[in-house]
Amino acid sequence: MISVVMITKDEEEAVGTVVGGIRKLAPEAEVLIVDSSEDRTPDIANSMGALVIRQYPPRGYGRAMDLALRSASGNVIVTLDCDNTYPAERVLEVAGYVERGECDLVDCSRLEHKPGAMPWINFLANKSFAWLASVLFFRRLADLHSGMRAYRKSMIDELQWDPEGPALPVELLLLPIRLGYSVRTVFIDYHERVGTSTMVPLESAWWTLKRILKIRFVRQRGRLA
Repeated sequence: MISVVMITKDEEEAVGTVVGGIRKLAPEAEVLIVDSSEDRTPDIANSMGALVIRQYPPRGYGRAMDLALRSASGNVIVTLDCDNTYPAERVLEVAGYVERGECDLVDCSRLEHKPGAMPWINFLANKSFAWLASVLFFRRLADLHSGMRAYRKSMIDELQWDPEGPALPVELLLLPIRLGYSVRTVFIDYHERVGTSTMVPLESAWWTLKRILKIRFVRQRGRLA
């Protein structure tokens, strides 16, 4: 079974479209949302058959994503942002690579070219961090911050990561690479978001650098005993 997991905070404008798209294309998938909203987001998601786990007051993206990944019941977990920026129609495709045993993780990169929906400053920062990680990890890495990935659940269960602070997707990509799991990159389209971004750019950049250096140079236990 496939689990599609999302983190939501005041996404009432987009959640119905995103969950509806998943339901249409992957009707058997578990849709799991960890929600910290003050608006109607959880009610809309519940009404469409999503499993909603409330985390309120909010504890940050990292803690919410940690709870979502640990709570999913599918043998493949696909992450999406709930702002309609990622192509939900490709969920079955990217999950299929993991289901067939071709890899443990599929990283869906937004950065084959500059997306029209991504500001230049964000694009250049993302490309710079991807270049740095590529040099340090001796392989081409395209997008450290993608919100769309497919993970083998048994791999997730074996890993330990730090859920505190921003930029957790960086660690969720680099830690499996460091520990020798098989990672595949596919390129995806990236669309204009619905709603307002809550990212704090300077804080995210600092945490991105911190996570890159920690995973590369600090000994990683990684797998649960």
